[in-house]
Amino acid sequence: MASMLAWAAGLPAADLLIPLVPPLPLTALRLALAALVLVPVWWLVEGGRALRAADWRRGLWVGGIGFGLSSLLLLVAQERTDAVTVAVISATMPVVGVALEGLFDGRRLTAGLLIGLALSLAGGYLAYAGRIGSFALGLGAAAMLGSVLAYVWGSRAAVRCLPGLSALGRTSIMAAAAALVSLPVALVAAAAGAPTPDWAALGWSQVGALAAFAVSGMALANLLWIVSVAHLGIAVASLHSNAAPFYVMLFAVVMGGSFALLQGLGAVVVLAGVLFAQIGRRDAPAGA
Repeated sequence: MASMLAWAAGLPAADLLIPLVPPLPLTALRLALAALVLVPVWWLVEGGRALRAADWRRGLWVGGIGFGLSSLLLLVAQERTDAVTVAVISATMPVVGVALEGLFDGRRLTAGLLIGLALSLAGGYLAYAGRIGSFALGLGAAAMLGSVLAYVWGSRAAVRCLPGLSALGRTSIMAAAAALVSLPVALVAAAAGAPTPDWAALGWSQVGALAAFAVSGMALANLLWIVSVAHLGIAVASLHSNAAPFYVMLFAVVMGGSFALLQGLGAVVVLAGVLFAQIGRRDAPAGA
């Protein structure tokens, strides 16, 4: 729950940055700042030996997909929708988590899961339509679904593929690896003529927003998230993403935004779907 609250707090902050910083450089800046916070804390808590003993090669591709690709797709989605829609679609995570357990761990796919999946996707679709005023599925919604898939896969892989590391170590190595991947890509894209940040328009409010987006929405949220995945398994941990749409709506209203009835209805449908998918499940955690 704390992870989802920290993640939701960062999304409205991103709305201040997106008009001025394109998704690719914003992803690189966010990941770099998160890594600059996490890695020194990891070193102070566990010492340099833990950093040297970590499997950085494996962390490179796990972090590149789980944190890097998912973060980029999230910003593409938010650029084309809004923070509330992103949070509503992200609430499909429990169903994706259960589906991955069924695919890779042999967990049985039940009728309840399939119905829950349909309801969750329908709810995210409804919330997206509430923002754009039509039911034409666009790049924003598709990008967010891709972000959810990459994030859930990466979270599960962090526990499975990086054994022997603490939650702090797993989160730090993934953030650092994702930053090492995204920064060169952003620089090459800028050199090739891709859109770059409007540096002259960035002020202290944007600096504060970037700090909230990176430290709360990335570093703190993912540290708490990896702890929960290790103890609960990806499917059960993902269930707590149900609260994210309501947290984001609350933050958006506090910051002067309005409440969209259709988006709220989409959140309710998503919640019904993910709760329906969990009925009768008594499986042991997949990531423990």
